Amino acid sequence: MITGKTKTLAVIGNPVAHSLSPVFQNAAIEAAGLDYIYTAFPVADGQLGKAIQGMKAFGICGLNVTIPHKEQVMKHLDHVDKDAEILGAVNTIVNKDGVLTGYNTDVKGFIGGMKQLGYAPKGKHAVLLGAGGAARAVIWGLIQEGVASLTIGVRNVPKVRPLVEYFSKYMEITLLDWQTEDFEMALEKAELLVNATPLGMCPYVEAMPPVNWDRVKPGILVYDIIYTPAETLFLKTAKEHGCKVLNGEAMLVGQGAESLRLWTGIEPDLEIMTKALRRALEERKD
Repeated sequence: MITGKTKTLAVIGNPVAHSLSPVFQNAAIEAAGLDYIYTAFPVADGQLGKAIQGMKAFGICGLNVTIPHKEQVMKHLDHVDKDAEILGAVNTIVNKDGVLTGYNTDVKGFIGGMKQLGYAPKGKHAVLLGAGGAARAVIWGLIQEGVASLTIGVRNVPKVRPLVEYFSKYMEITLLDWQTEDFEMALEKAELLVNATPLGMCPYVEAMPPVNWDRVKPGILVYDIIYTPAETLFLKTAKEHGCKVLNGEAMLVGQGAESLRLWTGIEPDLEIMTKALRRALEERKD
């Protein structure tokens, strides 16, 4: 029951009506018996500063931040954590007595998905497909986990080179055109293959990155951070090739769970959050 004592959490973005965060966050909140409610606030371009001041004025305990505000919101905060600083983006804000601290929980969400499977990236040879916005959290997560090597395959090498140079101060990263023989040789060594491109996402479900599966070892983990559809053509093909597969719902739920930990101190029920997400996705198909 919502009362005058109920605390507020929310996601802000533009647009934000499509967000599934309220679905799985409220499921976790209810399961934990917390007196919180999680909702969504659309924040138009140019109104972000006022929205953050409103967070303080209304005593909103926490916000998730999504497109297009994840970078711009940083200048409105009192502090940011290391992950957010390195990634240059905040997706979670904690309001503690009017002091706003920004975090980026995408890294923990990405790594947490693998750890739920019992897979440890440490010491593994990793290959990443794509280097867009989502890839930054993947790269930083793999660096922190101590992968033995990291190769990034992309369509446009010059465009991605500045990103690779930025992260190369933390470990040596190989950047390759994914249509080359050198990239196929990297695939042969891969023990972890991650898709961070939008290829295969609804509604373009027949697309996938150009991977020569004959060069991929069966049994490795293939991770697609897309969650709509639940099984992309990329994952379907990987499974047929004998690989272990993981989709992006684990990353989505994991980053949300980490936000809820930061706001409330509880350990959220990942199973309940995942079930709520899957139900919502099924309802969208109808």
